[in-house]
Amino acid sequence: MTEQTCFRCGARTPPYDIVNAASSDGTYRLLCSGCFNEDMAQWADIVGFEHPQFTPVRLLDADGDSHEFHFRSLLLGDQISLEAFELAGNDESEGYRFQILDESQSDPFVLLGKLVQKMMRALSVKHLHEDASGLQVAGTMVRGRIEWDGVEDGRLPCVVIDGKRVEWNDFGAILMAFEGWQFRLELLDPSDEA
Repeated sequence: MTEQTCFRCGARTPPYDIVNAASSDGTYRLLCSGCFNEDMAQWADIVGFEHPQFTPVRLLDADGDSHEFHFRSLLLGDQISLEAFELAGNDESEGYRFQILDESQSDPFVLLGKLVQKMMRALSVKHLHEDASGLQVAGTMVRGRIEWDGVEDGRLPCVVIDGKRVEWNDFGAILMAFEGWQFRLELLDPSDEA
């Protein structure tokens, strides 16, 4: 994982904690989340905003497998976003990812508690299982995240289910077990409860 340099403070920062932020002159700068939040607090006239930083945590999923989550907070004007994500090598389209939004003046530790509860609920359920014929839907509902397939000019997404990347064609093959069934597709903002 190649670290990048924050334009403002010069800190070497992992790519998951960098924001490509527009400036008033129309140029873009790479900022660490702390510098981005300072700029946003100044722009939104928020006095006394402190950039929260949290130590990574490990949580177990329904199979007892451990997942390490890193956190990033971003001030978005009158709201704050707290994100938790797994690092899956250099591929940002893998691993679990969670987000919660609240008012900018919210207590960051209360938000962290809410986010960890959301994460634990999601990790307690498996939507796919593998048998001799390959990946299968564990029940009749699948929750996941839509991601870019990584192919330049690609027109098909991939999905991330149970923290694992599943190519679109493979997902279609999984769904063939339900040929003739009806389905409901509901798209939710990452901060909503899935």
